Amino acid sequence: MSVQQSLLDWVRILNKYATNKLLIHISGKKFGHFAILCHVGRKTGKVYRIPIIAEPMENAFVIALTYGKKVNWLSNVLARGSCSLVWKNIEYTLHTPTFIDKAVGLTAFPPFFQMGLKMMGVQYYLKLSGSG
Repeated sequence: MSVQQSLLDWVRILNKYATNKLLIHISGKKFGHFAILCHVGRKTGKVYRIPIIAEPMENAFVIALTYGKKVNWLSNVLARGSCSLVWKNIEYTLHTPTFIDKAVGLTAFPPFFQMGLKMMGVQYYLKLSGSG
């Protein structure tokens, strides 16, 4: 395991048990770029809600996979083929998860976020089709 992946895993765990508990209260509102992703656990059947950075793009949403492809929520979404997303106070039903090219995924985000995502070395982006 690389040092970079070890650091990402540490940050992911910190966010899971601390930061996300705070962000969930401000996500999905009319301001900002945080949305709430709702997904169903593939083993538990439980509904989970997590804060996530998402942007609309061509009747879909793009999510930057800031921790890579090995995260539980992504496995759950891929297994089910669907999820929902609360963005700007509207809930969207999303389906057809598809990995898209990094260059295409970046274009969904405002320039400031593009710069941050590049600095973080985000390599993977997920596009989900849907409607509100």
